[in-house]
Amino acid sequence: MEDQKPEDSADQREMSHPEMPERQKGGLITMPFIIANESFEKVASYGLVPNMILYLISDYHVGVAKGTNILFFWQAATNFTPILGAFVADSYMGRFLTIGLGSICSLLGMMLLWLTAMVPQSKPPPCDIMTQSCRSPTAGQMTLLFSSFVLISIGAGGVRPCSLAFGADQLDRRDNPKNDRVLESFFGWYYASAAISVLIALTGIVYIQDHLGYRVGFGVPAILMLISALVFFLASPFYFKQTASKSLLTGFVQVVVVAYKNRNLMFPLPSSTGSYHHKRDSNIVAPTDNLRFLNKACIIKNLEQDVAPDGSALNPWSLCTVDQVEELKALIKVLPLWSTGIIMSINLSQNSFPVLQANSMDRHLTKKFQIPAGSYGMFNIISLALWVILYDRAILPMISKIKGKPVRIGVKLRMGVGLFLTCIAMVVSAIVENVRRREAIRDGFQNNPQAVLKMSAMWLVPQFCLNGLAEAFTAIGQTEFFYSELPKSMSSIAAALFGLGLAVANLLASVVVSIIDNITSKGGKNSWVSSNINKGRIDNYYWVLAVLSFINLFYYFLCAWAYGPTGRQATKVKASPGR
Repeated sequence: MEDQKPEDSADQREMSHPEMPERQKGGLITMPFIIANESFEKVASYGLVPNMILYLISDYHVGVAKGTNILFFWQAATNFTPILGAFVADSYMGRFLTIGLGSICSLLGMMLLWLTAMVPQSKPPPCDIMTQSCRSPTAGQMTLLFSSFVLISIGAGGVRPCSLAFGADQLDRRDNPKNDRVLESFFGWYYASAAISVLIALTGIVYIQDHLGYRVGFGVPAILMLISALVFFLASPFYFKQTASKSLLTGFVQVVVVAYKNRNLMFPLPSSTGSYHHKRDSNIVAPTDNLRFLNKACIIKNLEQDVAPDGSALNPWSLCTVDQVEELKALIKVLPLWSTGIIMSINLSQNSFPVLQANSMDRHLTKKFQIPAGSYGMFNIISLALWVILYDRAILPMISKIKGKPVRIGVKLRMGVGLFLTCIAMVVSAIVENVRRREAIRDGFQNNPQAVLKMSAMWLVPQFCLNGLAEAFTAIGQTEFFYSELPKSMSSIAAALFGLGLAVANLLASVVVSIIDNITSKGGKNSWVSSNINKGRIDNYYWVLAVLSFINLFYYFLCAWAYGPTGRQATKVKASPGR
């Protein structure tokens, strides 16, 4: 993969917008538009998720297990499409067009979802109270609903992976001595706005849905998404628009293909020089010995036939660079540790059951105010944000002051702590649900899942807080780990890996729910994930997740040991005498 020359890309960008000199494009003036676009998109899309299980049950007459699986698949698509969006943006369309089209797709999806609430014919008629019979949705009605989900997921795939990088493009000026500080400030504001947006979604949008109904509750996100798209396109003449370049994914495929083609080649002698193809400006002129079979992808068979006069490969599907090979090796090396975060992501994706639990409990804070059932996820975000602030501004400075030197907790230790906390969160979830179910049965509500218990829904807060802390340790630790261990050219991959883990987790969570539903409902028994949560055994479902989490914790210890030292530790090991 050859790097694009900065002067070439600058010329192309200047030609694309001749009305404004290149040096005047970008800058702080574009920040409000980019941050507003991302913030409104997050408020709109995240605000639709918490109460969606209640909407599917009440308006589409879908069972808990089926509704939960639908939401798992939707969340999986929403977490997976950003990876595709990142590759499309980097390889073909550029970030501006990708964000723009993503905003339009999200808007169309939310408008379709709004139509399902506004048009009575778009969903089944209400259940007959006298006969207790409910009509199932038609194929056309489900197609309309699923189309809205698909468009919203595609929109997220366009906006979320590109917004941060597009904002950094506007500010990244290598000739500015304060460049690093400017970027750090932007990242801080970006993540702060993202956290605030999610909190607004989990409180404001959910509150509107609870008190004003789905017609208004789905209409507000659609209007916010319209504002998001308009705000983004309004600043189009001011944006610094970087052209698309070659995709890393293409480079990875090329390495595998070429290594297979050259599988019968002999490795060059260690003493020979110039046997491997590398970029002219690269510091790596020969591949490492790990995963050695991939090294055959960069062996030069015939210098005149394989390499062009400018040093590039004449056919990139016949000869790769050493950098390409090492990038793929780095990705393969981190995958085992990446996989250890999937179980935690499965635990974090349990949105439907806590909403149903909260809906059956006393949610009043005062006589007149009660927290919406879908808003309890905000405690996850709050605990995560509070820990990040305390860790960065209080805990680390205090420890550093005590020890008299800068102190940092290693990323592998932080990831391990997070995985342990998610185990505890599932144990707490199981215990709380067991108590809630026993209270419901004692009060005679076993056959009435709509009944509200006297038990306070604040008992659900500890499990959300524990999951928030787990995410703060493991998710942030993993992201930092990927950024530090992968080459700088793979920053987009590092950012996308955690989202990929969430997508895989959503799919596996659906599999787990389906398996448990099928096994526990055999012989006419009540399923653990029954539509009537008072007859079901969600507590046992949580115990299954707790056991899986503890098994995953030991798997993590094995992967962390096998990976060896990280970052600076690895550099010290290599530099140590006798190594």
